[in-house]
Amino acid sequence: MQTLTEERKLIQEAAREFTLKRVLPLANKLDPEKGAIPRELIDEMAELGYFSILIPEEYGGLGLGAFEYCLVAEQLARGWMSVASLIARGNGLIGALKSLSPERKQSCLPRMARGEYLGAFALSEPNAGSDVANITCRAVRDGDHWEITGSKYWCTFADQADFILVFARTDTKIDPKARHRGISAFMVDKPRGELPHGCQGSVIPKIGYHGWTTWELAFDKCRVPAGSMVGEEGRGFYLATAGLETARAHTAARSIGLAQGALEDSLTYARDRNQFGKAIGDFQAIRFKLADMATQIEAARSLMHAVCLKIDEGERCSTEAAMVKLFASEMSEQVTSEGLQIHGGAGYTTHFAAERYWRDARLTKIFEGTSEIQKRIISDALLGKASA
Repeated sequence: MQTLTEERKLIQEAAREFTLKRVLPLANKLDPEKGAIPRELIDEMAELGYFSILIPEEYGGLGLGAFEYCLVAEQLARGWMSVASLIARGNGLIGALKSLSPERKQSCLPRMARGEYLGAFALSEPNAGSDVANITCRAVRDGDHWEITGSKYWCTFADQADFILVFARTDTKIDPKARHRGISAFMVDKPRGELPHGCQGSVIPKIGYHGWTTWELAFDKCRVPAGSMVGEEGRGFYLATAGLETARAHTAARSIGLAQGALEDSLTYARDRNQFGKAIGDFQAIRFKLADMATQIEAARSLMHAVCLKIDEGERCSTEAAMVKLFASEMSEQVTSEGLQIHGGAGYTTHFAAERYWRDARLTKIFEGTSEIQKRIISDALLGKASA
């Protein structure tokens, strides 16, 4: 089956050109200094339509699918994973925002498509990561408002976002057999560059993913209008898990992009670096590393394309999405590590991007569900058991 149509090839080539000309130079300059993605780059991405790939045309989006979304993400990650992740600030919240009223959709989605209304996701907590149902942050009704109180962890882009999608318990009665019930979602609007009123934050120091800041947030009676609730009260868990197939394919795409960057840089280094009187690429040990790297990347890419096709055709593919997320992220860590090894001591410096690809690839095995969670999903499907 021909998956890369002419239109998709053009999208892919345009994203690659943008990455090599704009994203990669900024990454090489800013990431070693832990510098943030500049606003002008975000504006350029908005002009290219990268925040509107999954947004329906009726709301000003491109109305494309997971396949195109992941094509762009892969190319952007080849330069800087932080930028590849940025496109989820618009597209990545579509799964949850489908539950908005028609009026709110008309108000929010066109601005999101233009890059004027980008969001952050406040789901995880210090004691609620993979176990989403363990959320303790609470929202209490007070007249025409809700007051949100509690802690959130791993909220990336919280300061620069225009809103934060916050998940909190609205029902204090927890059924031990159905802990996921009673969680609701709220769109908390805020000024760009600030945290919401009634919310304080502290920056989480990270070893990678330096293009933007990740926060621990403390909400203290943060008041939001009752109309800011997204979807039905008490059913926020389903919003949190909506679109997971696309999100995991997106993580696979980012993983593949990192690995591709490591491969391309390693090929260049293997041609240019001389030892014992010849290029290191002439030694079988290096050549075989490169061959293995390329093969693993192509295998992951083929699986990702297959999963994206299923998503766009409306097929349920939670198991396959878990597989591609697992396979691509594990592959990415291995390939980027080999890339660093090919660079030798130079790879352990910030003079080369090899170490950045390696650091960021390590994260892909953790977010959007750890590798262990993906194995749980896959094995439950194989054995006919429902995941808890």
